[in-house]
Amino acid sequence: MIDVYSWPTPNGHKIHIMLEECDLSYRAIPVDIAAGDQFKADFLAISPNNKIPAIVDADGPEGKPIALFESGAILVYLASKVGRFLGESDRQKYQTLQWLMFQMGGLGPMLGQAHHFRIYAPEKIDYAYDRYTNEAKRLYNVLEKQLSQQSYLAGEHYSIADIACFPWTRSAANQGIDWADYPHTKRWFDAINERPAVQRGLKVLADLRKPLTDDKSKDILFGNTQYTKK
Repeated sequence: MIDVYSWPTPNGHKIHIMLEECDLSYRAIPVDIAAGDQFKADFLAISPNNKIPAIVDADGPEGKPIALFESGAILVYLASKVGRFLGESDRQKYQTLQWLMFQMGGLGPMLGQAHHFRIYAPEKIDYAYDRYTNEAKRLYNVLEKQLSQQSYLAGEHYSIADIACFPWTRSAANQGIDWADYPHTKRWFDAINERPAVQRGLKVLADLRKPLTDDKSKDILFGNTQYTKK
């Protein structure tokens, strides 16, 4: 049994989807990041960077429990555990890993910033708004070029690279993206969105998430609260 400490965000969805795709037994433990659950000592013990998701696999390497944080590392671990979604050859594996790193280092952080400055920033700052909107479009262009040549990011086979990127593109409109400008990426998005395991993964903890409207929650996520907690 795998315990997944998570919340229904893009990074959380990655792991929910992966667990469903792998048909692994798991228990979803909510970490309400708008209420500050990520700063609690028991969660910090397994995720010292106070970010979701994190997992504890009771049946880890050598049959011993293992705790992991960082969604990219968790995806690699789960793919290795079941022998799927990472590539069948060394070449395929490294092609998959480079696109996973693209998501971890660029697509996720930059689309997150675009979303923040376009939707949640208390004041519209033209420089930040334009910078991250333009960067979002640049990154979608990278996806579009790659997906114009093949079915999935790392080739013709669905992989953890696709699982990592897909949840971030579900909010394309909030990132300033018009799908009409990215037909190959939209084709890829629709194909993944139709997978039964993806649909199941997107429902995990989804009924717990509420609209982010109150100032206290916004301060926990974006303000000084996150910097004062130990």
